[in-house]
Amino acid sequence: MNRTEFIVATAIILFVAFMLGWFACWLVHRLTRVTQAEMGELEKMARDLHDAEEMRDEAVDMLQAREAGLASQLQQTQAELRAAMDGLRDARHEAEELRRYIERMNAG
Repeated sequence: MNRTEFIVATAIILFVAFMLGWFACWLVHRLTRVTQAEMGELEKMARDLHDAEEMRDEAVDMLQAREAGLASQLQQTQAELRAAMDGLRDARHEAEELRRYIERMNAG
């Protein structure tokens, strides 16, 4: 093989390698390309996700407000229960004192 044949063979090999590389690049680009419809779908999904996150945040805020209201109501109810129990205790004590007084009056 002389010098000219070697140069031609090398040029052909390099050209074939270039063409294979170009074809592989084109094929990868073609297969991974995002279409306009897919972009629209991705935008819709992003919008839906954003709306869902806002709804979740609103639900969490509403739940926290409801929880605070119920905790307040529970504390108020417990205070009323304590007051009622104290009143009942005082009434029982007073009834016991009256019973003793009546028994002393009847006995004596």
